[in-house]
Amino acid sequence: MKNYDVVVIGAGSVGLPLAHRLALRGLSVAVVEKRASVGQGQNKAAIGGIRATHSDRAKIKVGNASLDVIRRLLPEYGQDVDYVEGGYLFPAYQENIAQGLRDLLPLQQSFGLNIDWIEPEEVRERCPGIRADGLIGGTFSPEDGHLSSLKLAAAFHSLARQEGVDFLFNTEVTAFEVEHGKVKAVITDQGTISCASVVNAAGGHGREISLLIGADLPVYPDSHEAGVTEPVKRFFLPMLVDIAPDEQSDNYYFYQNAEEQIVFCITPRPKRMGKDRRSTSEFLPMVIPRMLNLYPRLRNLKVRRIWRGLYPMTPDGKPIVGFDQQVQGFFHAIGMCGQGLMLGPGLADLIARAIMEGQEDEEVFTDLSPYRDFSGDELLK
Repeated sequence: MKNYDVVVIGAGSVGLPLAHRLALRGLSVAVVEKRASVGQGQNKAAIGGIRATHSDRAKIKVGNASLDVIRRLLPEYGQDVDYVEGGYLFPAYQENIAQGLRDLLPLQQSFGLNIDWIEPEEVRERCPGIRADGLIGGTFSPEDGHLSSLKLAAAFHSLARQEGVDFLFNTEVTAFEVEHGKVKAVITDQGTISCASVVNAAGGHGREISLLIGADLPVYPDSHEAGVTEPVKRFFLPMLVDIAPDEQSDNYYFYQNAEEQIVFCITPRPKRMGKDRRSTSEFLPMVIPRMLNLYPRLRNLKVRRIWRGLYPMTPDGKPIVGFDQQVQGFFHAIGMCGQGLMLGPGLADLIARAIMEGQEDEEVFTDLSPYRDFSGDELLK
């Protein structure tokens, strides 16, 4: 039985960058993944947006840290993940939406976010062909961007392996060995793995893993669908996010990726709770009219593929990040609310420091604590 300093459960958006950062600090690390390869859970279903534009201080801080990591992947590590720093643009066509976005700006800017209100002329300049009728303006955060989730997973997998991380695929966690209140080993269907620390980064299955040590954390997945079109010559850069709800959906968002395809997603109303990842016939009729109403230039594009993934949600729309209070050496990093891709790289260093040095970022670890009251609702979740 091999002994590790840390066992990370889940080879996805959080587990992969974390394994790399832990190994860089000289720790022996194993990643346990029940699927056959990396990024086969929520990671490959992510559409690729990465932003610090949130309305919560911890998520803004983590988002900025993630963007810093992403910007360094190519120049420092030679990893091209199709990152495009095109910004995030939230257009407004209704006064209540415009006012809500403006009201958020002082809070966002106080947490160090580079974001501001832009007038209709600049919105149209950045997104030629967007519907001009009724456009009030919008908020724009130029330092956000988008990338390939598949290439990002492959990049962190490669970097982690270079640092000596062991990956144990087709291996399912069934229990933990706990002695005198401290985790001693991970028990799997392939055998037992001795370790000093465990990180639960199991995404949509995070609650089930935590239950194995008696921690019942409020993570409840719901399903979202996404799609991608054929490529077309680039005509806009930002991720466009329309937060105006209608009877069928709360919001939708889309962007043009590095391969010049339009990638799009929608948040259905009511939520589709559960872990069903089968595509549906309702998705395209729900999202296409909204997209064409906002951006008529999309009307002649052909949809190439659709898919469905999970958003492991929490009651307040914020992740659960922190040490377990009952089992020493067990760390929770779950409930990413569909934002593991954009938060994982930034969380990696914070978690690695906490595990190795006992240094916790007070703002982040307080706001995202497993033991908070989960009241409130993150507005830009």
